[in-house]
Amino acid sequence: MAIDFLAVGPEIALAVTALVVLAADLSLRGDAKQLVNPLAAVGTLVALLLVARLWGEERTTFGGTFVVDTFALTFKALFLVVLLAVLGISWRFFAEGRYFQGEYYFLLVTAFIGMLLMPSARDLLVLFVALETVSVPAFVMVGLRKRDLYSSEAALKFFLIGVLSVALMLLGMSFVYGFTGATGLDAVAGAIGGLVAADTVEPLLLAAVLLVVVGFGFKISAVPFHFWAPDTYAGAPMPVTAMLAVASKAAGFAGLAIVSFIAFQPLAGVWAPILGAVAVITMTVGNLGALQQRDLIRLLAFSSVAQAGYILLPFGVARGGTGALDVAVNTAAFRSVLLYLVAYAVMNIGAFGVAIGVSRRTGLRAIGDYAGLGARSPLLAGAMTVFLLSLGGAPLTVGLWAKFAILEALTVDVTTFGLVLAGALVINSVIAFFYYLKVIRLMWMVEPAADAPALQPGFNLSVVVAGLAAVTLLLGVLPGLVTDTTSVVTFAAVR
Repeated sequence: MAIDFLAVGPEIALAVTALVVLAADLSLRGDAKQLVNPLAAVGTLVALLLVARLWGEERTTFGGTFVVDTFALTFKALFLVVLLAVLGISWRFFAEGRYFQGEYYFLLVTAFIGMLLMPSARDLLVLFVALETVSVPAFVMVGLRKRDLYSSEAALKFFLIGVLSVALMLLGMSFVYGFTGATGLDAVAGAIGGLVAADTVEPLLLAAVLLVVVGFGFKISAVPFHFWAPDTYAGAPMPVTAMLAVASKAAGFAGLAIVSFIAFQPLAGVWAPILGAVAVITMTVGNLGALQQRDLIRLLAFSSVAQAGYILLPFGVARGGTGALDVAVNTAAFRSVLLYLVAYAVMNIGAFGVAIGVSRRTGLRAIGDYAGLGARSPLLAGAMTVFLLSLGGAPLTVGLWAKFAILEALTVDVTTFGLVLAGALVINSVIAFFYYLKVIRLMWMVEPAADAPALQPGFNLSVVVAGLAAVTLLLGVLPGLVTDTTSVVTFAAVR
């Protein structure tokens, strides 16, 4: 079997980077260990250049189990840009803390290798390996604050719930294989389609499909698989939290999209209404939970749960047919998911970057500690204002267009269920503004405490935060910069 090495070039580049980072850490001493960060960044840029080289091409290798197309390449580019941003906000945080930097950057790059594999996987086994390549390093990274019992507790919860979800997913995949005799996503779809046409679908097959979906529900922190998120986000080192909230979640949605819209599309009439209901419950629980928080990281954790609900909404209107309207609905659904993930990555990484900038200098992260931040650090306060407004969907931010894309996907074919989902999105967006505006009011309208220190974020962090804030506003004014890209994304199940 011939291997197309260019097709897997970005993954190879990150694998080599991970090994170089580990070897450099073993060779360097003292403050020189900080150099592993720029080494990781260089490797990431090489992988990004390879993605650019592949753009516009369609390649298949490893017997059709690995596919490179515009859908996969868009996700790969998103993951690599997020990795660069995470490296930027990690520099000072890990250099100044009592952390093992080499191990952290090795695990971080390794997790992103799994993320790059995820959107290209066209086989259940490859998909599972990619998911585990993301998850296992994350289990370790969450517990890197080894002397902090809170961090150890967070890592243990994350690990136990993660193992349970993986077991359920494997059980579901084994049943799917038993019914279809295949692990390739196209072959699974063909076999299920035959069963649907013959009206011989067994209830156990439906249960197996839902078990596979449950595994991805953990990764995207959808209710009721979200219990790990608030404690894990609060206990993990902040850059790790940012990675889990953005990149890991995006990888979960990439995997959910390909199994839903390829392998299980003939059964969309079964799983789509369930995911739609889960989406409404997820966004509601996330927003109501965020309203009660006094810690900013926990607020962002519950906000992340709510955002998962928004992104999950288009799955609720997916169609199992092959007619023109079915294709149009499915196309709008997964394109809106991709657009929202791009917007979410920009604004949420930025919000965590600001939190790192404040906590690193003060050790504070309670929402009340952000009082008067506008006077102490206009850059951090201004950027946080932009990110929070965008997360809420305010005008002139990319968050508004992301929510419009979801609404558009829900109303391609106007149905009662689609209108209910759209109404839930609007209501929850209004609820979210209460806690986002609460933080903004504290930063600009409340005087800082007399002993509150001035904040001077490091150069790397300032560049990342300012750059992400600028992109958030730029895409809010010129949304075509991202919508034109997502509009040309093709996907096998909806061509």
